[in-house]
Amino acid sequence: MTARHVVAEMLVWIGVALILIACVGMVILRSAYDRLHFSSPAILGVMFVAASVVVKESFSLIGNKSILIAVLVLLGSPLITQASGRVARIREWGDWRLADDEKVEVEER
Repeated sequence: MTARHVVAEMLVWIGVALILIACVGMVILRSAYDRLHFSSPAILGVMFVAASVVVKESFSLIGNKSILIAVLVLLGSPLITQASGRVARIREWGDWRLADDEKVEVEER
């Protein structure tokens, strides 16, 4: 077993562990707003898995595709999180904007 293989295995296991943590968090938490926070470990997990593919396969067609997928997930995840939060707010309140009767503290600097 080479050092390259050991590093690739470690990276893939770290990535899988982070993705599993994100999945368990999605199942355990009750509120949709709380679940939004567990996209971050999943993104980091995808990055580790992509890095593992690059370490194992180098910058070949497969390695380049894994980098592309990781970048797409990294760029698309905040958009999906924002849209999911907005949908949860619309389902709960009927509109995503603050209502006149809602009390929200805003910290001014």
